[in-house]
Amino acid sequence: MTQMSERHTAKVIGVTVAAAVGGFLFGFDSSVINGAVDSIQGHFELGSFFTGFAVAIALLGCAVGAWFAGRLADRWGRKKVMLLGSVLFVVSSLGAGLAFSVPDLMLWRVLGGLGIGIASVIAPTYISEIAPARYRGALASLQQLAITLGIFAALLSDAVLQNAAGGASNELWLNLEAWRWMFIVGVVPAVVYGILALLIPESPRYLVGKHLDQEAADILANITGEVDPHERVTEIRLTLRHESTASFDDIRGPKFGLQPIVWVGIFMAIFQQFVGINAIFYYSTTLWKSVGFTENESFTTSVITATINVGMTFVAILFVDRIGRRILLMVGSLGMFASLLMAAIAFSQATGSGDDVVLPSPWGAVALIGANLFVIFFASTWGPVMWVMLGEMFPNNMRAYALGISTAANWIANFTVTLSFPPLTRSVGLWFLYGLFAFFALLSFFFVRSKVQETKGMELEEMHT
Repeated sequence: MTQMSERHTAKVIGVTVAAAVGGFLFGFDSSVINGAVDSIQGHFELGSFFTGFAVAIALLGCAVGAWFAGRLADRWGRKKVMLLGSVLFVVSSLGAGLAFSVPDLMLWRVLGGLGIGIASVIAPTYISEIAPARYRGALASLQQLAITLGIFAALLSDAVLQNAAGGASNELWLNLEAWRWMFIVGVVPAVVYGILALLIPESPRYLVGKHLDQEAADILANITGEVDPHERVTEIRLTLRHESTASFDDIRGPKFGLQPIVWVGIFMAIFQQFVGINAIFYYSTTLWKSVGFTENESFTTSVITATINVGMTFVAILFVDRIGRRILLMVGSLGMFASLLMAAIAFSQATGSGDDVVLPSPWGAVALIGANLFVIFFASTWGPVMWVMLGEMFPNNMRAYALGISTAANWIANFTVTLSFPPLTRSVGLWFLYGLFAFFALLSFFFVRSKVQETKGMELEEMHT
């Protein structure tokens, strides 16, 4: 039993916020490319396919990082793996900012992707393990809030740097173009993340798995306010009996080689990307320029969208532990379907061709409203709730592998959307792509309704296959 005094509540929130800075880096590094896409394309003279590949290749690193993060965390501990992510972020930010060729840029982007993949697994794992059940949904949602703040900070810094230089391709400081500084400023939050990782306590579940029961009990008593921390340690140990021999066999099952609960996690992760959220956050500046917005208007619109993303994440934090995960997901699916359909209809009215495409009145406003309504529904539901679910829905004996494979699926789906978006925009048009995203949003509603179980208020030790 946990008795949360104000002092313990503050401590839990403090360590959660510190861990969630990994989410900030996740959002920052994945979206900072937004303002640099056109400049990279022009500087390195890339076609639409290779432009998409230069953006998307980081996501391959993300998938690899996500796959190995869980096992590294079980072997080294959560804190050491957070430090590894911090170092990868620092090196990647400097390398990408100073890149002299396309292969060089891609190398640093992949390295940064490894860091993002690590952060995407470790933060929700750590938060779900340190947070009491009654507050876990809200605290785990802080991870998504941090991601949205990272996206906002990246797009805002892109806009500020672009404006200061008079264009993303113009030189700013030290004879380096503004788009290069967009990457380099990522060093600052990466260093902060590393420092915070040194200051927070280790996960009690990791410590119990390493037979450090007294240390785990001290953390449970001092941070979460457990009335009987030793009894809690015993409960954790009972669920971790097979942890020392955890392997891929733990997630094997009768449904196409995996346990049904693992497939649920995989498809939730895929649906979160196949609704097209990162088509907006990776390419929004390019997207709005493609339908007649000026460069300044496009950067400003991207920042406004990111601001909405941050604000609506608070809705999920307020309601995820009150009305539950499942209802939020279904409401979000229907809202995303309607708003994406609105945007698809608007984009179908575009006139012109090549670089001279415009949305006639009132369709420009309709597209903008539809896209931002989509962000509202995504940010208040699927954005945070999917990560909350992945952090808590799997039994302890399979959590590391199941979370790793589900998160890797999320990044592979992200890679697929990101790589295909630029060439498909030219070949089939934005209206078709947004119609396809709307279809997946509708499909996700029926998936959640039939396959996803509620986890609100349940302890991690109560999760079963």
